[in-house]
Parts: sequence; C-alpha cells; structure tokens
Amino acid sequence: MNSINKFTSSRRLLLTSILVVAVLLLLTISFSAVFIAQDHEKLQLEQNTTAWANSLAQLSAPYLIENSKDGHKKLQAQFEQLITAPYINYIHVYASQKDAPASFYAEFNKSVYFPAIPDKINEIDKLSKIIQHKNHLELIVNIAHNNQVIGYLYIQSSLKGMNNYIDRITYIASLFFILGVVVFIYLAFSLQRRINQPIASMVESIQQISQEKNYSRRLDKQPLIELDILAKNINILLNRTQKHIVKQDEKYQQALLDNTNLTNKVTVRTSALKESNQELLSTLEKLHQFQGQLVENEKMASLGDMVAGIAHEVNTPIGLGVTASSLMTDKHSEIKQAFEDKTLKSSQLKKFLIQGQENLGIISRNLARAAKLISSFKKVAVDQSSADIRQFNVKELLEEVILTLKVKLNEKQVKVTIDCEEQLMVESKPGPINQIFINLIINSLIHGFEHQSSGHINISIMYLSQQLHLNYQDDGSGIDESVKSRVFEPFTTTKRGSGGSGLGLHLVYNLVTQALNGHIDFESNQGKGTKFEVVIPVTLISTQ
Repeated sequence: MNSINKFTSSRRLLLTSILVVAVLLLLTISFSAVFIAQDHEKLQLEQNTTAWANSLAQLSAPYLIENSKDGHKKLQAQFEQLITAPYINYIHVYASQKDAPASFYAEFNKSVYFPAIPDKINEIDKLSKIIQHKNHLELIVNIAHNNQVIGYLYIQSSLKGMNNYIDRITYIASLFFILGVVVFIYLAFSLQRRINQPIASMVESIQQISQEKNYSRRLDKQPLIELDILAKNINILLNRTQKHIVKQDEKYQQALLDNTNLTNKVTVRTSALKESNQELLSTLEKLHQFQGQLVENEKMASLGDMVAGIAHEVNTPIGLGVTASSLMTDKHSEIKQAFEDKTLKSSQLKKFLIQGQENLGIISRNLARAAKLISSFKKVAVDQSSADIRQFNVKELLEEVILTLKVKLNEKQVKVTIDCEEQLMVESKPGPINQIFINLIINSLIHGFEHQSSGHINISIMYLSQQLHLNYQDDGSGIDESVKSRVFEPFTTTKRGSGGSGLGLHLVYNLVTQALNGHIDFESNQGKGTKFEVVIPVTLISTQ
C-alpha cells in the first residue's frame, strides 16, 4: 500500500513543479524589491536627517554665541521659515557652557497638533548616532564654534512617509506576484495540455488493448518526437507479444493433448500403485511391531547385563562370608571338643575369641556389601521398568547405576567421574533417566573403549532454569563418520553381525524426547571421544 502512494501523475507533477518554481521566484523578486526599496528609503531619510541637523546646527551657532535675551525666539522664527521638510517633527537646541551642564534654549514643533516632548539632555551621548524607533528617527549633533562645543541640536524625523512608500511598493509587488502566478498557471496548463493529451491518448489505447486482449492493434503517430519513439517501441512490443501468444496457444493445444495421454497413463499406474501401497502398509506395520519388540529386547538385554554383573559382584562377598563362617564353625568345634575333654587352655580360648571377632567382622562386612548391591540392583531394576514420576536424589540414582555396572567397568578399566550437587533433589521419571545412562555407558564400553585398555567417563549434572542439564562425555574412539548423521536412527550400528542391534542410542533418543519431553545432542571426533548433552524439564525439590 505504501509503494502505491509514492506514484503520482505527470500532470500533477508538471503543474506542481511549475507553480512551486513560479511562487518561489516571484516571492524572491517581490521580497527583494520591497527590501531594497525599504533599505534605500531608510538610508535616504538618515542622510537627509543628518544633513538638516548639521545645517540647523550651523544656523544656531551665532544665536548661542550672542546669547541675547530674545535670541531663542529669533532662532525659533528662523526654524519655522527654513524647515520645509515634511518628515521633521521636532527640533531642540541646548546651550552648553564650559563648566555648566547643558540647558534647553529653543525648539521647533512641526505643528501645533504635535505635543511638546521632554528634553533629551540626559540622552546626548546615547543619541550621538541615529537611533531608529517604531515611528521616528532621533539624532543629536554638536553645535561648535572655533572647535569648541557650545551646544547641541536634537532632531526627530518621522518614518511615516517612508512606511507609506514601502506600503505602496508592497502593494505593487503583491499585484505583480498575483499577476505572475496567474500567468505561470496559464503557461503550466497550456504546457500540460500539449504534453499530457498525447500521453493520455496512448494510455487509453494501451488500456483498451489490455482489456480486449487485441494485440494486433497499434498506436497512432504522436506529435512529440519522444512520445512518437515510445509509441513505435510499444508497437514493436505488441508485435512480439502477438507472436508469443500465437506460439503459446500452439503449445497449449499440444499440452492438452499430452495431458490427456498422461491422464490415461496415470489412471493405469494409480491402480497399480494402490495395490503396491497396500502391500507396503502391511509390511510397514510388521516392521513397527518388529521394531517395538527389538526395543524391548534391548531393554531386557541391558537388564540381563546388569543381572550378570550383579551376580558376579554379589558372589565375591557371599563367598568370603561362607569361607569365614566355615572357618568359624571348625574353630568352634575344636573349642567345644577341648572344653568337653577339659583340656581347654586360656590361650586357646583367647585365640579363638580373636579369630572369631575377625571372622564375624568379615562376615558382617561382606553380608552388608552384598545387601547393598542387591538393594541397588533392586532399585535400579524397579526404576528401569517404571515410568512413574517421583522425587529422587540425582547423584544417588547415578551412583546406583554405576554400582550395578561396576563389573563391566572394571573389566575395561574404565573410571567414572560424577560431578553433581550432593543434595540435588528433583521430581521427574527416574526410570527413563536410569535407562539413558545405562545405555550410554554400555554404548561407550562396546564401541568407544573397544580397542582401548582403559578409559574415563565424565558425567556432569546441573540444574538451571527448571531444566536438568546432563552432560555425558567419554574419551573413547568416537563415532564413525559414516553413521554420525543417523546415529539416533533405529538399526544404525557399526557392529552388525557382531552382536550390535543398532537400537541403543535410538532407545536413548526416544526416552529423552518422548518419555521426558527433552532434547539430546552430541559432538564426536574420531579418536577424541564423544559428548552427549541432554536437557530435560524437571521440578526442583527444596531440601531446606
């Protein structure tokens, strides 16, 4: 809409331009004439006022020197006879003696209707140069004799004559301005008609051609050279357009024929495609069922790995407990037999008590260790199979996961570091989080540390802005470039045929995005390890 407002007609542009230039030019000429006339009249009045002041000062000098009793009356009579200039309003003559202040001596009023004005004795220094007021000029000149000031003459000249002259000049300039505007308007309309009529005729012809789609019509010859050249070029364009339309019509007819043939082919192939789609939908449904089975198998596989690890880890403390209890039973039988035979010595009893205390400690510690392992396994297994929301300590959850995978981590000599606040309590789904870390750790053990004798995994957890930021990083071999772009897709693996299902990271992706409503990203470089960044929304539980 804004771009449309920027356009204007040539008529409006031409008229506006001419009128603006004309008004500016006439205003400049009018104001210049008035200003020059006003400046000239003012200068002329100032010069005349100064000349009259000097002449009257010379006339007044003999009267001030003589200082006769009726001298001031004679001087006033002289003023009334000599002063013929209509612009002189007042004349004051002040006598000045050497050691006395100036005093009023004589005056001249233009008319009896002009009231007397106060003397200007206190303004002698101020009015030594011409001062312009609203309606008059004022000036005081020295009356001198033998280079000594004997008095002062004050003269006041009216600006009325000058203002009347300026008003006449302004009136004439206004008439000239109005007449000039009228002339320029007439010229503008005449010029506009001469230029715009051919343009309007061309525009009308082009509109009719466009509406009727009659591209065989041509524009007439134009009276102006530029417009005639434009009309000839438009005619050339119309000729080419007509030829192009004829070709397009031929192509359109051919296209209709081709479309008819193509429609018949599409109809035949559509029926075949429908049958193929039915088969594909059936196959896809079977694939989805198979994929769901594989995902569940992957979960059970990770649980099976934990069971095997826990069984191996629990076997050690229980074996130590059994050995210690067997040893305790044998020693107890020896002591009992010696007691019954009345051959029991105090040293023998003391040794039995010491060994018994040691064996009981061994049994107690290993049974507690086994109970802790079984409890952790139970909690991890329950969390892994549950998607319920509950409150839990994040660091304790991770430590339980690490504990259940301790056997596999020890086999690969992989050290796990957890950087997490001790009392970080949140409300979320511990089961999916549990499964995520199990799959990430097993993925690192199978792929990242396959060709390494040792390794390190760093897990950093931080709560920020109602989100749990989980950063998992290993220093393994990294992800192969061939599968990097589709690492979260199902069945993507570099271990196909060697036990890899390709569902581990796909399961992690689904748990993060669907079960936990979060997002996951990763960075990996060959030989420099892999880093996973997981962000999930949680509710922080205050521990205070």
